[in-house]
Amino acid sequence: MAAEPAPAGSYDHRMFGRSRKPFLPDLDPGQADLYVRNARDRALRGDWPAALHLLQSTGRDWELRSRRLAVLGIAAGHHPHWVHTWEATVPGDATVAILRAEGLTELAGQARGGASARNTSPEQFREFHRLSALAAEAGQRAAELNPDDPYPWVTRLDAMFANGRQHREEFDTALGEALARDEFHFEAHLMAVSFRCQKWFGSHEEMFAAAREPAAAAPPGASVTMLPLLAHFEYALREYGFESRAESLAAKTDYFRRPEVIQEIEWCAGKWRAAGEPRLIGRGVTLRHWLALANHLADRDRAGTKALLAQIGPYLGSTPAYGYFWMEQAAGFEAVSRWVR
Repeated sequence: MAAEPAPAGSYDHRMFGRSRKPFLPDLDPGQADLYVRNARDRALRGDWPAALHLLQSTGRDWELRSRRLAVLGIAAGHHPHWVHTWEATVPGDATVAILRAEGLTELAGQARGGASARNTSPEQFREFHRLSALAAEAGQRAAELNPDDPYPWVTRLDAMFANGRQHREEFDTALGEALARDEFHFEAHLMAVSFRCQKWFGSHEEMFAAAREPAAAAPPGASVTMLPLLAHFEYALREYGFESRAESLAAKTDYFRRPEVIQEIEWCAGKWRAAGEPRLIGRGVTLRHWLALANHLADRDRAGTKALLAQIGPYLGSTPAYGYFWMEQAAGFEAVSRWVR
């Protein structure tokens, strides 16, 4: 497998105010995984084998493979020419099937947007449902062509958000298929937490169970140990100003400063780091963002958060949790960066 890129320490001056340069987060979804960013950019220029070779080198590291497929899938959704060429050259290729499913999932999410239901138009919902149905069909084909890979089942899970109330049993079945291939698969459990939260198709109780059960059962160092942080973000968003976001920030921070919430933040962080410093690729940057955000909201461990941001460097990518508290993700990242100064 390819070596992991080194942390982007050369960018620290942007984060901690050693110069007056403007705050310029890196929004590339590949974040610190410079290998997938390079392979995607080469594929977009017509060198599709670069993406194939990268995925082959990733092997059965399911979390890293899933993240790289997601990044490549975004490109496949918006600029599919290289995927067409790949399929024409290698008809019936199993990886192409995943990229097509992931590309449709990306387009479905873009069609709906990130606003609440009352602020989403009927036209947006119709396109979201149409593209999600196509993504579901593509995900089923990808699962059939990739029998050992859990990620096609994650694309099936994602497609069910378009009509989840009618698909709860089907969701549980697909989740079971993903976890049968990788018991602590981060993306699969992430889908479960999201699907079962109150703003989608579940309740606070279901959401916290979906987060805490794998976090408790997983070995030290597993990414799923951080899922309770997401559950707390979701809870605060729903209970303390779902529509107003930033205007209700004070109430949300009061929630995060409760002793029981701080205790769980500390437990998650401790178990996640118990096997050594987690890597940056895969979900490493996203989970550092989650912990930095939770620390900021709870007003705890400012020095540790500064160290987290030094590891993150400029890599924001897409970190939706910031948008639960600020209207823009970059504004949240900047607020946490100012706090550590």
